[in-house]
Amino acid sequence: MLFYVQRTINSNTIVYELNTDKDGNINEKEPIKVYWIKYAKDGKIDPLTYIQRNYAYGVQTKLIDKEKKSFMFEFVYYHKRQFYLLKSTTDNKYHAYGYVNNKLSILNNIFIKIEGGTFWVPNVKSVEVKAKDTINSDFLTEVIKPLNSL
Repeated sequence: MLFYVQRTINSNTIVYELNTDKDGNINEKEPIKVYWIKYAKDGKIDPLTYIQRNYAYGVQTKLIDKEKKSFMFEFVYYHKRQFYLLKSTTDNKYHAYGYVNNKLSILNNIFIKIEGGTFWVPNVKSVEVKAKDTINSDFLTEVIKPLNSL
């Protein structure tokens, strides 16, 4: 797992995972696999629906270095912040990187606080991004609010 997203609505979790073939090679067309773990339904795993994938929790990716197989990605619902899928030189594994509190960090999880609103326009009060600083391994938390584009 690269990272996950949870919301105040329920305990269900959206998982973002490295998408590889049976030989462990990254899928360059779709490097990140996104799916639900529905804890409210005994931990059932479900794919995102079309609407969820294209308007809410999906990601758009772009290959930025073919040789290193590095990617830039952003959430379909929030284009103001870019993230990167890169192979670490430390552990030789892929991680999701982004800037948290203006520090390059490895994403751990995102928590979306929602209070009311509608299915199409939820009232997002805040988004809490948790990550680990790539320099000193400190755990970082950044609270972003309000996000009018959600």
